Amino acid sequence: METIAVIDFETTGVGPTSGGRATEIAAVLVRGGRVVGEFASLMNSGAWVPPYIQALTGITNEMLADAPDSATVMRELGRFTEGCPLVAHNASFDRGFWQAEMARAGVEPDPAHEFACTVLLSRRLWPEAKSHSLGEMTRFHDIRFTGRAHRAMADARVTAELLLKVSAEVARRFALDLGDTTVDHALLAELQRTPLRWLRRGLVEHVKAQRTTA
Repeated sequence: METIAVIDFETTGVGPTSGGRATEIAAVLVRGGRVVGEFASLMNSGAWVPPYIQALTGITNEMLADAPDSATVMRELGRFTEGCPLVAHNASFDRGFWQAEMARAGVEPDPAHEFACTVLLSRRLWPEAKSHSLGEMTRFHDIRFTGRAHRAMADARVTAELLLKVSAEVARRFALDLGDTTVDHALLAELQRTPLRWLRRGLVEHVKAQRTTA
């Protein structure tokens, strides 16, 4: 049974190509429709956290001074998520920091670490929502935060709940097309790239491809 790692970074607020660094990471493992593991850590890269980011996240420079170094955290995270495909909300942001911090830590890329994005998926499934930010999705689906928003573990847990809702909605809406095919990461990655008007066709083609290669 597939295990998916739902991840969330908190950062200094700038992209990694502009000198931004991660300040906190969380990963929530989801398997068989439930959470089966969690990992979270602050991480000290030596980067300075600007005041507006401290106010947003509650992560201060003083907190990071006592945190483990970023390379140690990323190596541990790599072991924790080994073999797991990844999901994040606004995955392009988290993917950039994931790749940059793993490279800095000297961690070889894991072929399984492909990303799916709950922003793209929610746009496909619920275009009527006012927006597809994580905060709006919690209201739209009545998901409760267990912790402070803009902290990695709280956001990763909410994203994991959203992922479960996405998977359940795909299974419900396309039950006849799916047959006994599992709503797995590969299917979600295919759907997130499919225009809304072609969603059913994209799903059917994916199922056919799966059965051809089985």
